[in-house]
This record gives sequence, C-alpha cells and structure tokens, in this order.
Amino acid sequence: MSKENVEIVRRSIDAYNRRDLDAVRRLNHPDIEVDWSASRGLAAHIYRGSDEVMSFYQDFLELFDVKIEPEGFIESGDLVVVPNTSRNRGRDGIETVARSALVFEVRSDLIARMCLYQETHEALEAAGLSE
Repeated sequence: MSKENVEIVRRSIDAYNRRDLDAVRRLNHPDIEVDWSASRGLAAHIYRGSDEVMSFYQDFLELFDVKIEPEGFIESGDLVVVPNTSRNRGRDGIETVARSALVFEVRSDLIARMCLYQETHEALEAAGLSE
C-alpha cells in the first residue's frame, strides 16, 4: 500500500503547487488534520477538518506564490515523510526559501493528517524511522 500512499502525497503536492485546491480537497479525508504548529512563519496552528484546512491553504496561497520541491518520499506504513524546499514569493516580490519536512498519514486512500517539522530527523523520528 505504501507505493500508492506516495502517489497520493505526490498528487496532493503537485495540485497544491498548481494552486488547484479542488484537487487537493478531493485527496484529503474530510476529518483531515494539519499540524502547522512548528511553523516559524505565519499561521502556526493545528487545523482540523476539511473546511478549516482548505481555508488555511487558501489564505496562504493568497499571500504567497508557493512551490514545494520534494527532495524525496520516504515510506513507513501509512506515513510518508517528504523532506522539501519551499520557495515562496510574497505579493511585494520578496522571495524566501525554507527547508522542512512534512509527514503525511494516508488512510483509505486519502490524506488524513499532515504535520510540519523543521528538521528532517524530527520527521523521521516521528515516523518511527532513523536517519
């Protein structure tokens, strides 16, 4: 099942990068949780439920032109760890680059949870893996 989970996560990131939030919503479980509490930037919070999560995504995309560049997909059962680089450009043209790792939990072919980690080793530990 893990290869399918990687493909679901890959499709979700691709849809987000295209700003296709309808496609993102279709890949999310209705009770999705996004734990963005480790963010060093805006909107550090835990978002619960499809409407709250999609509102968070919409608000973020209104502020920034975002491109998430996965550096890999590391499978661990229902979890997929995605070390990445995020390139963000604000409305005033200011660009930032942020490195982080996302951990996705896939249940019933839908993304049930996503959690942001600042360091890849933290994400790997959370997924029960070691670097």
